[in-house]
Amino acid sequence: MSIFFVLLFLLHLSTSQNDDCAPTRCSKQGPTIRFPFRLKNHHPPHCGYPGFDLSCSPNNTATLLNLPYSVQVQVTNINYASQSISIQDPNNCFMQQFQNLNLSTTPFRFAGPLQNLSFFSCPSPGLDMEWFPCLNGNGHDQVYADLGFMPVAYGPTSCKKMYNVRSVPLGAFDHGRVDIQLKWPHRVCGKCEAEGKFCRFVSNSSTSDELECFINPGDWKRPSVIADVTLGSFLLLVILIAMYLLHRQRKTKREDHLKIEKFLEDYRSLKPARYSYADIKKITNQFKDKVGQGGYGTVYRGQLSDDVHVAVKILNNTKGNGEDFINEVGIIGKIHHINVVRFVGYCAGGFRRALIYEFLPNDSLEKFASSHDHDKHLLGWKKQLEIALGIAKGIEYLHQGCDQQILHFDIKPHNILLDENLNPKITDFGQAKLCSKEQSVVSMTTARGTIGYIAPEVFSRNFGNVSYKSDIYSFGMLLLEMVGGKKNSNVMANNTNQIYFPEWIYIHLDSGEELGIGIQDEEDAKIAKKLAIVGLWCIQWYPVDRPSMHVVIQMLEGDGDTLIKPPNPFVSTNPTMVPGQASGTAEGLHHSKLEVIVESE
Repeated sequence: MSIFFVLLFLLHLSTSQNDDCAPTRCSKQGPTIRFPFRLKNHHPPHCGYPGFDLSCSPNNTATLLNLPYSVQVQVTNINYASQSISIQDPNNCFMQQFQNLNLSTTPFRFAGPLQNLSFFSCPSPGLDMEWFPCLNGNGHDQVYADLGFMPVAYGPTSCKKMYNVRSVPLGAFDHGRVDIQLKWPHRVCGKCEAEGKFCRFVSNSSTSDELECFINPGDWKRPSVIADVTLGSFLLLVILIAMYLLHRQRKTKREDHLKIEKFLEDYRSLKPARYSYADIKKITNQFKDKVGQGGYGTVYRGQLSDDVHVAVKILNNTKGNGEDFINEVGIIGKIHHINVVRFVGYCAGGFRRALIYEFLPNDSLEKFASSHDHDKHLLGWKKQLEIALGIAKGIEYLHQGCDQQILHFDIKPHNILLDENLNPKITDFGQAKLCSKEQSVVSMTTARGTIGYIAPEVFSRNFGNVSYKSDIYSFGMLLLEMVGGKKNSNVMANNTNQIYFPEWIYIHLDSGEELGIGIQDEEDAKIAKKLAIVGLWCIQWYPVDRPSMHVVIQMLEGDGDTLIKPPNPFVSTNPTMVPGQASGTAEGLHHSKLEVIVESE
């Protein structure tokens, strides 16, 4: 061991004397990186001017420059004489980068003429509008750009204005891989480069940004003796470390190998794995089998092995801060329940993000819940009751079964997947929040969820504070949609005679009539009535009037004939009724003074 420390000392001595600011490259074809630029994790800070930091891609094939905010470009050429660099967008879509780009805090400026742009989402282009396929969002509309900051009133009538972008270089209008020029101030090595010399910081200067010119870049190198000692010491150190590791490996190989293999086998299905984007393409067979499309992104069917099929959700890159991705990986990766979709792994390579789940062959509950023909309904009423009970148990697990309370905030048929046995599994935790079980209320700065399923208190605190009862409301709307086969958000603004469907159910129950949804079997009618009554209890306007999920499960498992019809949650049936009068809780809310808490990080 004494030889080991001697070698470490010699290595430290030799490297401390060696100037490590020598020019380098990320690849053979890449630009030379030297002062005023420096390569991160290779050159010390004094080897480059502030703000001129470059980095290599993970496979060392590209030279990268990070710009505000969260913009990363590829540097294809550096012209030290003209003080300019050529950059490309790794994703071939500079227009997507410019929305977040701000050069004001960098030493770089665009070279050449600049243009202001307005971006529109249109079903078809307007006159003199440029189409950018790489900016296309979801749906059928395309993204077009128009010169200048065009107000909404003067834009194409069929288009929706998205945002403005200032000072876009004209080269960005070209589609595909294009080079854009950036200039840096001439005060940085400008005088030295103009004379055909190189520059560097003055070694003995007390001023950090004082520069000097020099002729021979060989000044970076020290005598060959020091280099030989350094190389020899390093190689000897590597040999000694390798011998030690080999000895240690042989000693513990037998007992550790069996232990590690058993651990990996036991937890392979539970521990989320990280995959590269190349792995994602291989798993999905180059994205061959598309099974879904939504505002979150696109879902493809994939295969990890011969008998393990997965669903791969490729997330959109529209959200710069990646909040939904962080939420989903951080929350669902800790959950293991029969009624929550199993999380397999994720990909977070550069701008590409993907989530991998177990594949469920029967799609989502949405394709069953919104059927208008119950005679040809693929789900029987007994199975619907089983599905409702499974969803309720999954939500109760999120609220009470984890170390921290998980509020989903987007319970709806689309987010309930069905396995081969039609067992429900809750998915999509992009809008979920964590909070302590000891707290009763969670703070929120913006409303989240899907219209038609969002609890009233999420929109207005006049109804009460946001809590786990908000998920109860969404679950109630889901139950009513299962009962009637109608979406709860389908309220026709142009037809004042059409009544809101949950209110229509309440009116029938209140008058003692049958639900009138074409059910012939008596047992099926009892199940439908039970689901309707439980759903109406869950959608009471005020959170304190809604049951907990534990009570909901008891109602679903119990005898439907003993269920009590809830108070009328629809004040529209009585225009003179004040908010809260229907359930008699307006006064009770004044006694529910709960401390508002912030969500857990």
